Amino acid sequence: MPLFSRPLQRLALALVTTCLLGAIARPAEAYRPRVLRMGFIPSENQQDVMRNAQPIVSLMRRMLGMDVVAFVATDYTGVIEAMRAQKLDIAFFAPGAYVLAEKQAHAQVILKALRGGRAYFYSAIITHKGSGIRALRDLKGKTFAFVDPASLSGSLYPRMMLLSEGLNPERDFKRVLYAGGHDATVLAVLNHQVDAGATFANDNHGGYGAWDEFLKDPKQRSEIEVVAYSKPMPNDNIAVANDLDYVLVNRIRDAMLKISSTPAGRAQLKKIYHIDGFAPATSADYAPVRAVFEHLGTRPR
Repeated sequence: MPLFSRPLQRLALALVTTCLLGAIARPAEAYRPRVLRMGFIPSENQQDVMRNAQPIVSLMRRMLGMDVVAFVATDYTGVIEAMRAQKLDIAFFAPGAYVLAEKQAHAQVILKALRGGRAYFYSAIITHKGSGIRALRDLKGKTFAFVDPASLSGSLYPRMMLLSEGLNPERDFKRVLYAGGHDATVLAVLNHQVDAGATFANDNHGGYGAWDEFLKDPKQRSEIEVVAYSKPMPNDNIAVANDLDYVLVNRIRDAMLKISSTPAGRAQLKKIYHIDGFAPATSADYAPVRAVFEHLGTRPR
């Protein structure tokens, strides 16, 4: 562990630079951690994510030649706050959480996830067989499960879909809950704890959705019905702290690309987030997500 905290290291570097260079203005020194702290969003049960993160952390240790530790928060906001507080150097972010992290923690995206070779996905509003719900308008007066307030597919985009049909979740639903993970939302629908819920889908024709990911029994999967799909949205990503040494950032990018190119590495990425590859990403790729925040009147703060 470093002798001084990260803020103190940065302050010490600034003081040394000032002493050596006098009054000449210089850019802040890049941060070079001894231990790389890696954040993982809790898309499902927190303990399961932590367990599935360990093989990826081990691969990163080997490829970077440095210690790497995993961090999994109880919700999406926890990962954002950890980076804002300079307790994370790199993190997997859901698209909505990334836009918040970019605004609040100055996170910088480096890679976006690929699934089936696609850099986009969908939100799906699902129900259980026998609910009588066939269209969004049928949801009025029903109970509903979102995933997390910062989840694009599990909260933000579904709200846009509902509002476009004249439905206000705070006013028109009998009860609303935040399940905390996509797995919990699917189970809440399957077990009739709610009438419907919002989650992710990798396509918009029933090929693969969260219910396929988390329900291993075909009979259980057949109990889930899709009410509506959203428009395509940019995939989740990997982002780094804005002051992280650019040489290390490039090594991290190369390591993640290499991991996703090997059968063993790809298997681990599929297990944790169903990722089968990465592509280069920029902040501009997430302009549609910012538009969702603006449309809902909840600009990232």
